[in-house]
Amino acid sequence: MKAENTTKIQFDSLSINEAYARSVVAAFLARYDPTVPQLADLKTAVSEAVTNCIVHAYPDRIGPVTLCVAVYPEREVHITVTDKGVGIPDVPQAMEPLFTTGNPEERSGLGFAVMQSFMDRVKVTSRPGKGTKVVLIKRLSVRAST
Repeated sequence: MKAENTTKIQFDSLSINEAYARSVVAAFLARYDPTVPQLADLKTAVSEAVTNCIVHAYPDRIGPVTLCVAVYPEREVHITVTDKGVGIPDVPQAMEPLFTTGNPEERSGLGFAVMQSFMDRVKVTSRPGKGTKVVLIKRLSVRAST
C-alpha cells in the first residue's frame, strides 16, 4: 500500500523538541480535518514516543530522532519515530505496563501502554546498540456533515 502523503523531519533528542514533534504532526494532519479527540490522541502518543527517545535511547548524550508521518488510503495514519540509540533488549518486556529502565521515582513505565491506549496499533522493533523504531497507527474517522 502506497502512502498518499508523507512528511519527515529530524531533530535532536532534547526535551524542548517534544512539543515541536507534536506540533508538526498536528499541522501536517490538519488538512485531513481530524476530530479534536483524534488529534489529542495522536499528539499524546507522539509525545510518549519522542519522550522515550529523549529519556531512554540517549541516556548520556544527545542523538537524532526522526519522525515520519504518512497518510494511507482510507485515512490510515502511520507515525514512525526512530532513534539510533541504545536499543531495547527485550521489546515485549519493555511494553509491559510499569516496566521502566529509568529511575522508578521519575518514570512510571507507562509510555508504551499510553501509546497503545490511544492508537489502533503500535509496532516496536529494536536492536540493542542500533536503535528503535516505533510505528503508531490510527485510522481517522470522517466527520459527520452538519
